[in-house]
Amino acid sequence: MSALIFDQTECQLGEGPLWHPQRQELFWCDIMAKKLYRRRGDRVQHWRFGKNVSAAGWLDRDTLLVASASALLRFDITTGVREVVQSLEADNPLTRSNDGRADPWGGFWIGTMGKNAEVDAGAIYRYFRGELRQLYAPITIPNAICFSPDQQFGYFSDTRRAIVWRQALNERDGWPVGDAQIHLDFKAAGLRPDGAVCDSQGYFWNAQWGSARLARYSPDGTFEREIILPTDNITCPAFGGPDLRTLYATSARQGLSKGARAAQPDAGKTFAVGVEIGGQAEHQVVL
Repeated sequence: MSALIFDQTECQLGEGPLWHPQRQELFWCDIMAKKLYRRRGDRVQHWRFGKNVSAAGWLDRDTLLVASASALLRFDITTGVREVVQSLEADNPLTRSNDGRADPWGGFWIGTMGKNAEVDAGAIYRYFRGELRQLYAPITIPNAICFSPDQQFGYFSDTRRAIVWRQALNERDGWPVGDAQIHLDFKAAGLRPDGAVCDSQGYFWNAQWGSARLARYSPDGTFEREIILPTDNITCPAFGGPDLRTLYATSARQGLSKGARAAQPDAGKTFAVGVEIGGQAEHQVVL
Protein backbone atom coordinates (compact mmCIF):
# COMPACT_ATOMS: atom_id res chain seq x y z
CA MET A 1 0.00 0.00 0.00
CA SER A 2 1.63 3.21 -1.15
CA ALA A 3 0.27 6.66 -0.45
CA LEU A 4 -0.52 9.25 -3.09
CA ILE A 5 -0.86 12.98 -2.61
CA PHE A 6 -4.57 13.72 -2.57
CA ASP A 7 -4.16 17.48 -2.32
CA GLN A 8 -1.09 19.68 -2.74
CA THR A 9 -2.18 22.35 -0.26
CA GLU A 10 0.58 22.74 2.34
CA CYS A 11 -1.19 23.08 5.67
CA GLN A 12 0.58 24.47 8.69
CA LEU A 13 -1.43 22.07 10.83
CA GLY A 14 -3.76 19.92 8.75
CA GLU A 15 -6.45 18.19 10.85
CA GLY A 16 -9.99 16.90 11.01
CA PRO A 17 -10.49 15.11 7.66
CA LEU A 18 -14.17 14.35 7.09
CA TRP A 19 -15.59 12.37 4.16
CA HIS A 20 -19.14 13.61 3.65
CA PRO A 21 -21.11 10.48 2.68
CA GLN A 22 -23.88 12.36 0.87
CA ARG A 23 -21.68 14.79 -1.02
CA GLN A 24 -18.83 12.32 -1.62
CA GLU A 25 -16.35 15.09 -0.81
CA LEU A 26 -13.45 15.39 1.60
CA PHE A 27 -13.33 18.30 4.05
CA TRP A 28 -10.36 19.12 6.28
CA CYS A 29 -8.95 21.97 8.36
CA ASP A 30 -5.74 23.93 8.64
CA ILE A 31 -5.95 24.89 12.29
CA MET A 32 -3.26 27.56 12.26
CA ALA A 33 -4.46 29.16 9.02
CA LYS A 34 -8.06 29.20 10.34
CA LYS A 35 -9.31 27.58 7.14
CA LEU A 36 -11.73 24.82 6.21
CA TYR A 37 -11.02 23.05 2.89
CA ARG A 38 -12.99 20.77 0.63
CA ARG A 39 -12.06 18.93 -2.53
CA ARG A 40 -13.99 16.93 -5.08
CA GLY A 41 -12.25 15.91 -8.28
CA ASP A 42 -9.86 18.69 -9.24
CA ARG A 43 -11.80 21.44 -7.49
CA VAL A 44 -10.44 22.77 -4.20
CA GLN A 45 -12.27 25.39 -2.16
CA HIS A 46 -11.58 26.95 1.20
CA TRP A 47 -13.33 29.17 3.71
CA ARG A 48 -11.53 31.41 6.19
CA PHE A 49 -12.74 31.68 9.78
CA GLY A 50 -11.92 34.34 12.34
CA LYS A 51 -10.64 31.73 14.80
CA ASN A 52 -8.87 28.38 14.64
CA VAL A 53 -11.06 25.57 13.26
CA SER A 54 -10.10 21.96 13.85
CA ALA A 55 -12.85 19.39 13.19
CA ALA A 56 -16.29 18.94 11.66
CA GLY A 57 -19.27 16.64 11.43
CA TRP A 58 -22.08 16.60 8.89
CA LEU A 59 -25.63 17.70 9.72
CA ASP A 60 -27.16 17.26 6.26
CA ARG A 61 -26.09 17.53 2.64
CA ASP A 62 -25.43 21.25 2.80
CA THR A 63 -24.57 21.87 6.46
CA LEU A 64 -21.67 21.00 8.74
CA LEU A 65 -21.05 21.35 12.45
CA VAL A 66 -17.61 22.99 12.67
CA ALA A 67 -15.53 23.24 15.85
CA SER A 68 -13.83 26.60 16.24
CA ALA A 69 -11.59 27.86 19.05
CA SER A 70 -14.60 28.98 21.09
CA ALA A 71 -17.78 27.43 19.66
CA LEU A 72 -19.52 24.74 17.69
CA LEU A 73 -20.81 26.39 14.53
CA ARG A 74 -23.54 25.49 12.07
CA PHE A 75 -21.87 26.09 8.70
CA ASP A 76 -23.72 26.33 5.39
CA ILE A 77 -21.53 24.88 2.64
CA THR A 78 -23.41 26.60 -0.16
CA THR A 79 -23.45 30.14 1.28
CA GLY A 80 -20.59 30.14 3.79
CA VAL A 81 -22.91 31.43 6.51
CA ARG A 82 -22.07 30.25 10.00
CA GLU A 83 -23.94 30.59 13.31
CA VAL A 84 -23.11 29.57 16.86
CA VAL A 85 -24.83 26.40 18.05
CA GLN A 86 -22.94 26.02 21.33
CA SER A 87 -20.15 27.98 22.97
CA LEU A 88 -17.01 25.99 23.81
CA GLU A 89 -14.73 27.40 26.51
CA ALA A 90 -15.59 30.82 25.09
CA ASP A 91 -14.54 32.44 28.37
CA ASN A 92 -11.02 31.03 28.08
CA PRO A 93 -8.95 32.80 25.39
CA LEU A 94 -5.98 30.51 26.05
CA THR A 95 -7.61 27.37 24.59
CA ARG A 96 -8.85 26.14 21.23
CA SER A 97 -10.56 23.04 19.91
CA ASN A 98 -8.57 20.13 18.49
CA ASP A 99 -9.65 16.61 17.51
CA GLY A 100 -13.33 15.70 17.14
CA ARG A 101 -15.74 13.22 15.55
CA ALA A 102 -19.44 12.29 15.55
CA ASP A 103 -20.52 9.14 17.37
CA PRO A 104 -23.10 6.55 16.22
CA TRP A 105 -25.93 8.23 18.17
CA GLY A 106 -25.41 11.61 16.54
CA GLY A 107 -23.40 13.12 19.38
CA PHE A 108 -20.27 15.13 18.62
CA TRP A 109 -17.14 14.64 20.71
CA ILE A 110 -14.64 17.48 20.72
CA GLY A 111 -11.40 18.13 22.57
CA THR A 112 -9.87 21.41 23.71
CA MET A 113 -6.25 22.27 24.45
CA GLY A 114 -4.01 25.20 25.24
CA LYS A 115 -3.02 27.20 22.17
CA ASN A 116 0.60 26.57 23.14
CA ALA A 117 -0.09 23.02 24.36
CA GLU A 118 0.00 24.09 28.00
CA VAL A 119 -0.01 21.05 30.28
CA ASP A 120 -3.49 19.93 31.38
CA ALA A 121 -5.20 23.00 29.93
CA GLY A 122 -7.76 21.05 27.90
CA ALA A 123 -10.67 18.64 28.15
CA ILE A 124 -12.92 16.41 26.05
CA TYR A 125 -16.63 17.17 25.68
CA ARG A 126 -19.67 15.59 24.09
CA TYR A 127 -22.43 17.68 22.51
CA PHE A 128 -25.67 15.73 22.19
CA ARG A 129 -29.17 17.03 21.50
CA GLY A 130 -28.53 20.47 22.92
CA GLU A 131 -26.36 19.46 25.86
CA LEU A 132 -22.61 20.02 26.11
CA ARG A 133 -21.10 17.84 28.83
CA GLN A 134 -17.45 17.67 29.87
CA LEU A 135 -16.33 14.03 29.85
CA TYR A 136 -12.60 14.03 30.64
CA ALA A 137 -10.21 16.54 32.19
CA PRO A 138 -7.49 17.49 32.47
CA ILE A 139 -6.17 16.70 28.97
CA THR A 140 -3.13 18.32 27.35
CA ILE A 141 -3.50 17.36 23.66
CA PRO A 142 -6.79 15.52 22.97
CA ASN A 143 -6.74 13.20 19.98
CA ALA A 144 -7.80 9.80 18.57
CA ILE A 145 -11.55 10.33 19.09
CA CYS A 146 -13.33 7.50 17.24
CA PHE A 147 -15.87 4.72 17.74
CA SER A 148 -16.07 0.97 17.28
CA PRO A 149 -18.52 -0.24 14.60
CA ASP A 150 -20.42 -2.36 17.14
CA GLN A 151 -21.14 0.85 19.11
CA GLN A 152 -19.69 -0.61 22.29
CA PHE A 153 -16.65 1.65 22.67
CA GLY A 154 -15.27 5.10 22.11
CA TYR A 155 -11.55 5.89 22.02
CA PHE A 156 -9.53 8.99 22.83
CA SER A 157 -5.94 9.89 23.61
CA ASP A 158 -3.74 12.49 25.20
CA THR A 159 -0.78 12.84 22.85
CA ARG A 160 1.44 14.25 25.58
CA ARG A 161 0.78 11.29 27.88
CA ALA A 162 1.21 8.84 24.94
CA ILE A 163 -1.88 6.90 26.03
CA VAL A 164 -5.04 5.81 24.20
CA TRP A 165 -8.08 5.06 26.38
CA ARG A 166 -11.12 2.95 25.56
CA GLN A 167 -14.49 3.95 26.98
CA ALA A 168 -17.60 1.73 27.25
CA LEU A 169 -20.73 3.47 25.93
CA ASN A 170 -24.40 3.22 26.83
CA GLU A 171 -26.15 1.33 24.05
CA ARG A 172 -29.23 3.56 24.28
CA ASP A 173 -27.77 7.06 24.04
CA GLY A 174 -23.99 6.78 23.75
CA TRP A 175 -23.02 8.44 27.03
CA PRO A 176 -19.95 6.91 28.74
CA VAL A 177 -20.52 4.05 31.17
CA GLY A 178 -17.97 3.59 33.94
CA ASP A 179 -14.35 4.71 33.77
CA ALA A 180 -12.18 4.78 30.67
CA GLN A 181 -9.56 2.02 30.51
CA ILE A 182 -6.03 2.26 29.14
CA HIS A 183 -6.09 0.57 25.72
CA LEU A 184 -2.66 1.44 24.30
CA ASP A 185 0.31 2.79 26.23
CA PHE A 186 2.99 4.12 23.88
CA LYS A 187 5.34 5.65 26.44
CA ALA A 188 7.96 2.90 26.25
CA ALA A 189 7.87 2.89 22.45
CA GLY A 190 8.23 6.66 22.25
CA LEU A 191 5.16 7.00 20.00
CA ARG A 192 2.78 9.96 20.14
CA PRO A 193 -0.83 9.09 19.25
CA ASP A 194 -2.59 11.69 17.14
CA GLY A 195 -5.92 11.34 15.31
CA ALA A 196 -7.53 7.94 14.77
CA VAL A 197 -10.44 6.13 13.14
CA CYS A 198 -11.93 2.64 13.41
CA ASP A 199 -12.44 0.53 10.29
CA SER A 200 -15.39 -1.76 9.58
CA GLN A 201 -13.75 -4.65 11.47
CA GLY A 202 -13.20 -2.57 14.59
CA TYR A 203 -9.46 -2.15 14.07
CA PHE A 204 -8.01 1.13 15.26
CA TRP A 205 -5.99 3.19 12.77
CA ASN A 206 -3.77 5.76 14.49
CA ALA A 207 -1.75 8.63 13.04
CA GLN A 208 1.45 8.90 15.07
CA TRP A 209 3.00 12.36 15.26
CA GLY A 210 6.69 12.33 14.43
CA SER A 211 6.67 8.75 13.10
CA ALA A 212 5.63 9.23 9.44
CA ARG A 213 3.01 6.52 9.63
CA LEU A 214 -0.49 5.27 10.21
CA ALA A 215 -0.57 2.18 12.44
CA ARG A 216 -3.39 -0.39 12.65
CA TYR A 217 -4.21 -2.17 15.92
CA SER A 218 -6.63 -5.04 16.57
CA PRO A 219 -9.52 -4.62 19.02
CA ASP A 220 -7.36 -6.24 21.71
CA GLY A 221 -4.57 -3.70 21.11
CA THR A 222 -2.20 -5.86 19.06
CA PHE A 223 -0.16 -4.02 16.42
CA GLU A 224 -1.15 -5.36 13.00
CA ARG A 225 0.42 -3.22 10.27
CA GLU A 226 1.67 0.22 9.30
CA ILE A 227 1.46 2.52 6.32
CA ILE A 228 4.55 4.69 5.87
CA LEU A 229 3.92 8.23 4.65
CA PRO A 230 6.40 10.76 3.23
CA THR A 231 6.45 13.23 6.11
CA ASP A 232 6.91 12.92 9.86
CA ASN A 233 3.91 14.70 11.32
CA ILE A 234 0.82 12.76 10.24
CA THR A 235 -2.17 14.12 12.13
CA CYS A 236 -5.45 12.32 11.41
CA PRO A 237 -6.95 9.61 9.15
CA ALA A 238 -10.44 9.31 7.66
CA PHE A 239 -12.06 6.68 5.47
CA GLY A 240 -13.73 7.81 2.27
CA GLY A 241 -14.32 7.16 -1.40
CA PRO A 242 -17.38 5.45 -2.89
CA ASP A 243 -16.59 2.13 -1.17
CA LEU A 244 -14.91 3.63 1.94
CA ARG A 245 -11.67 1.90 0.98
CA THR A 246 -9.59 5.04 0.64
CA LEU A 247 -7.76 6.08 3.78
CA TYR A 248 -7.07 9.82 3.78
CA ALA A 249 -4.52 11.39 6.11
CA THR A 250 -3.75 15.00 6.94
CA SER A 251 -0.31 16.22 7.95
CA ALA A 252 1.51 19.26 9.33
CA ARG A 253 4.48 21.46 8.57
CA GLN A 254 4.30 22.69 12.14
CA GLY A 255 6.86 21.10 14.42
CA LEU A 256 9.44 20.47 11.70
CA SER A 257 12.81 22.16 11.70
CA LYS A 258 13.90 24.20 8.67
CA GLY A 259 16.08 21.30 7.58
CA ALA A 260 13.29 18.76 8.00
CA ARG A 261 10.95 20.92 5.95
CA ALA A 262 13.50 21.03 3.17
CA ALA A 263 13.92 17.26 3.33
CA GLN A 264 10.16 16.66 3.45
CA PRO A 265 8.63 18.78 0.67
CA ASP A 266 5.25 17.05 1.06
CA ALA A 267 4.84 18.09 4.70
CA GLY A 268 1.41 19.60 5.33
CA LYS A 269 -0.22 17.93 2.34
CA THR A 270 -3.16 15.53 2.45
CA PHE A 271 -2.55 11.93 1.41
CA ALA A 272 -4.69 9.02 0.20
CA VAL A 273 -4.00 5.29 0.17
CA GLY A 274 -6.18 2.40 -0.92
CA VAL A 275 -6.83 -0.29 1.69
CA GLU A 276 -8.37 -3.75 1.47
CA ILE A 277 -10.70 -3.36 4.45
CA GLY A 278 -13.02 -0.40 4.32
CA GLY A 279 -14.08 1.99 7.01
CA GLN A 280 -17.33 3.20 8.49
CA ALA A 281 -19.35 6.01 6.99
CA GLU A 282 -19.06 9.13 9.15
CA HIS A 283 -22.04 9.40 11.46
CA GLN A 284 -24.55 12.22 11.07
CA VAL A 285 -24.64 14.79 13.85
CA VAL A 286 -28.05 15.30 15.49
CA LEU A 287 -28.49 18.68 17.15
